[in-house]
Amino acid sequence: MSNAERLYKIERLIRQRGHVSFQTLQDELEVSRATLKRDLEYLRSRLGAPIVYDRALNGYRLEENTRGARHELPGLWFDERELYSLLAAHQLLASLDDDGTLARHLQPLLQRVREMIGSSDDASLTERVRIVASARRAVPARHFELVAEALLERRRLHLRYLTRTRGEVGERDVSPQRLVHYRNTWYLDAWCHRAGGLRRFALDAMEQASRLDQPALEVGLERVQAEMDAGYGIYAGGTPQWATIVFAASAAAWVSREAWHPQQQGRWLEDGRYELRLPYTDDTELVMDLMRHGADAEVLAPPALRLKLGARLRAAAAVYGDGST
Repeated sequence: MSNAERLYKIERLIRQRGHVSFQTLQDELEVSRATLKRDLEYLRSRLGAPIVYDRALNGYRLEENTRGARHELPGLWFDERELYSLLAAHQLLASLDDDGTLARHLQPLLQRVREMIGSSDDASLTERVRIVASARRAVPARHFELVAEALLERRRLHLRYLTRTRGEVGERDVSPQRLVHYRNTWYLDAWCHRAGGLRRFALDAMEQASRLDQPALEVGLERVQAEMDAGYGIYAGGTPQWATIVFAASAAAWVSREAWHPQQQGRWLEDGRYELRLPYTDDTELVMDLMRHGADAEVLAPPALRLKLGARLRAAAAVYGDGST
């Protein structure tokens, strides 16, 4: 048992049982008297644990005004709900993490959390909570770690990057501003020194990446949010337009509860349909999302979006013909 495990187990035993004798602690921990004395002293003097010796009980207990369910991780305090929330967060992160990069770095913290709540496994969360992530695009661990490190240390990156829409591979230096997780993959919002503006880069499209010694150009977070979050979905930049879509009553119950965009506006129509208005700068992803609703979604405005969606739906229908064969 490690030193950390012993410290957490001492605090847990006292909290769970109300009071515990020195001999019981020694037996449970399987340590010498000298080691247990050092552990108790360390808990009280270094970690501030409110453990006192009660002569009447012939054991150690917590001070009366500290009997709430509080646990300590050096430098941080957590209650039991917060500890379970940490386990749930770990489970969520693991679902976003194809090669285990994040989980590997979080494993030491996860182990300590398990020790604090007295569980040798977190089956109640890892087996009873299922997070489905479809169409995931895996990000190489080396790229995620390098980008995250440069972001936190405020250093520039040199990228060899594949622009999928043009099928071109180019070299560029960027100043990382923000990591974004969207629809099961990771993106980097960065200042592109070649383009002279903010751009969004998919980490899975990075063919090579290296950290530079130059400090990153600082761009205010408000500007990053204003320029990168105004569009629809992952597409950023450009002049916002507003789309007006009416959903049939058969889809309205679901759409009315969905968050399509932070600035969306919705209202129920008298005939049971639902009208949704939202901004977009690039219609690529919006058209894809509307196509999954088929005939249940009708674009009223702008005309260009209505024409484009209609053309895509007719092209899709043509693939299947009239259904007679």
